[in-house]
Amino acid sequence: MFLLVVLNTLCIGLPLIVLALGRLLVPLAPWRRVSAGVLIRMAEGWISVNSRLLALTQQIRWEVSGLEGLDPDGWYLVIANHRSWVDIIAMQVTLNRRVPFLKFFIKDQLRWVPVLGLAWWALDMPFMKRYSKEQLARRPELRGTDLEATRRACAKFQDHPTSVMNFVEGTRFTPAKRASTRSPYRHLLKPRAGGIAFVMEALGPILTEMLDVTLAYPEGGGGFWDLACGRVPRIVLDVRRRTLPTRNAAGDYAAQDGFRGRFQEWLAGIWQEKDEQLELLLGAEAAPRR
Repeated sequence: MFLLVVLNTLCIGLPLIVLALGRLLVPLAPWRRVSAGVLIRMAEGWISVNSRLLALTQQIRWEVSGLEGLDPDGWYLVIANHRSWVDIIAMQVTLNRRVPFLKFFIKDQLRWVPVLGLAWWALDMPFMKRYSKEQLARRPELRGTDLEATRRACAKFQDHPTSVMNFVEGTRFTPAKRASTRSPYRHLLKPRAGGIAFVMEALGPILTEMLDVTLAYPEGGGGFWDLACGRVPRIVLDVRRRTLPTRNAAGDYAAQDGFRGRFQEWLAGIWQEKDEQLELLLGAEAAPRR
């Protein structure tokens, strides 16, 4: 399976890179819009082939719910818990062409990954730089740059239907991380509200609704290699559609303490509900493979 996915990536990736270079060399707005649509269709085709390869080579029990009525021409904010490196694959397999192409916020260092880094840039994936508290203390001028990067990325998303994806915990769940961060949840880390608040601020008027995705691997879930070797026998993915509340969908998260508190309270309620759902699915599970 690994070799087949690599072959598929090269077959799609090489022409995609040629088109991406064309976007770089001809930075005209009409050409960028047309080429963006072609690139997205190529990426969706890549996902479809990978999904077929997965079905042919693996015996996975999929338990998927909540896909009814989704609109491939809408604008969605998609949030999810983060359990495993398989999460992205699972979401691509189940949501491909049911909603607009998923746009992930990617760590800035990953732009240099061969083939994929250029492909992510061509697909307008937003690259984000994260700064530690120590870095911000030394260089206060860096504060707020993540918000500005989010706004620039969202400006591109207004040209065509988009699903903006955010793993709200910011990193994969492990019991050790749960303990070190003193998370009040049994199966989740604390949600980071700032990222989705900034997306809602930038895209609020055109967002259709929010998709709340819960992912679980009751019989174990690790990385792509575990998936390719058949060690991920069961994947549970539940999609819940949530209306974006008016009082939470407009406001200045960075500057308004009252709005920030209400927004965090709203998200904490969703996270508590998700934790209870995972408790039913997982119970006292073993730590996921790393």
